[in-house]
Amino acid sequence: MNDRKQHVMKVAHQIFMEKGFQATSIQDILDYSGISKGTFYNYFSSKNELLLAIFHSLHEKFEVERNKLLIGQDPSNIEIFIKQIELQMKMNKQNKLFALFEEVFVSKDKDFKDYLKQTQLNTLSWTFHRFVDIYGESKKPYLLDCTILFTGMLHHQFHFFFQQKETELTVHQVIRYCINRLSTIVEDVSCNHDQLYNPNLIKDWFPTYENEEQQLLKKRLVQSICFLKNMIRKEHQNEKHQLKWMELLDFLQDELLQSKQPRIYLVESALDSLAKNNNKQIQEELKALTELIHDWNENKVK
Repeated sequence: MNDRKQHVMKVAHQIFMEKGFQATSIQDILDYSGISKGTFYNYFSSKNELLLAIFHSLHEKFEVERNKLLIGQDPSNIEIFIKQIELQMKMNKQNKLFALFEEVFVSKDKDFKDYLKQTQLNTLSWTFHRFVDIYGESKKPYLLDCTILFTGMLHHQFHFFFQQKETELTVHQVIRYCINRLSTIVEDVSCNHDQLYNPNLIKDWFPTYENEEQQLLKKRLVQSICFLKNMIRKEHQNEKHQLKWMELLDFLQDELLQSKQPRIYLVESALDSLAKNNNKQIQEELKALTELIHDWNENKVK
């Protein structure tokens, strides 16, 4: 994404937060961003498409930051999960996503509705798999029910939390309260073998559902790329080279995880360029990343 398009999205997001989505006109965006109407429509077909692009961009940024919290950590550590949810809530508040979601929730726009539905399902799926990490495979038959309960608790607790102008409560306390209630419920339903929904339903809700091996590979890919970025940041080399490596790693992540059909020749070209870094530790990690990419591509064509 070019810098000018990112600038338009950043400016528009700021106006949406200040004035509201419905109250903001395209002319407002043109005036504040300093672009022409022709340039705007070269980037976006409508104001709705612009908002969707902002949502997608923020979600991608959030996923990267959320995955970083797991690097080198025990996935079963419930404290890491709390930090991940805390990050989500803080980013939502900072970007006023709750208010923007509420504005478009009643919209008749099909793309908005599809996006919101898919976002809810993605969140449900991610939370379910994190609960399997935390509570174990033996509790898995009951964890879809518990995921739905937890999602509802969290949503309503934060709905009222963010409406309060003054409160002694913190985001962390609200999440901790919900997760403590949930842990009790998990033990209760598993002991009583009380199940509403079979976890296999997730496969029906996701026509392009990723199997567990794909989920694991995806997680390892993101972790490997994040690890490489941290190594490059610590290297003592000029800023121009660092920027080049970072852009190549960003491209690899987008191409592999966002594209329905990754362009393998471009992926290989990016890997060849990265291989020119002479740092031995980076070369070793790059070799591991290359093997992960091979496994990822093999799994996707099964």
